[in-house]
Amino acid sequence: MKVILTDHVEHLGERGDSVSVKPGYARNYLLPKGLAYLDTPGNRKLFQQQQSGWQAMDLERRSTAEKIAAELARVELHFERRAGERDVLFGSVTLVDIARELEQRGFELERRRIRLDQPIKTLGTSMVEVAIHRDIAVTIPVHVVRPGDQAEPGQEPAGDSPAAEPTAASAGPSGSDLAAG
Repeated sequence: MKVILTDHVEHLGERGDSVSVKPGYARNYLLPKGLAYLDTPGNRKLFQQQQSGWQAMDLERRSTAEKIAAELARVELHFERRAGERDVLFGSVTLVDIARELEQRGFELERRRIRLDQPIKTLGTSMVEVAIHRDIAVTIPVHVVRPGDQAEPGQEPAGDSPAAEPTAASAGPSGSDLAAG
């Protein structure tokens, strides 16, 4: 089934692209969410008429995203977690932990915008990418320290004590490197 995208759809295309998708994907996801129109001559004409308004909206979104990116670039997150002798955490720092901390600092971001391939399971600093707009991303440092260890000056450690307790997640493989996107 051919559709015209009305917005950027990850792994599919940009606004205005005519793409072929499976009928179920179009009927159950793209069309109900307003992300696409059926690719018909009438809808192409309608799309061309609406395009100038969308371009203005895109400029506004991009401007807002650049402001958020500038603020987010100054952020460093700190988490206190208990760890074993080899600096492997009892538990992990997850995407949910990072999203909550960013939310507490006033950043209202969708969790899918935070690119964390796997939970952080070791002490140290990991770099996490946050995609604010389709072509604007910021990499922020996430520091994980033991409770009582000195955090960076002027920074408060994130996370509450129940989250720092050992969990069943500590049985998984350890990984200290994060892919930045």
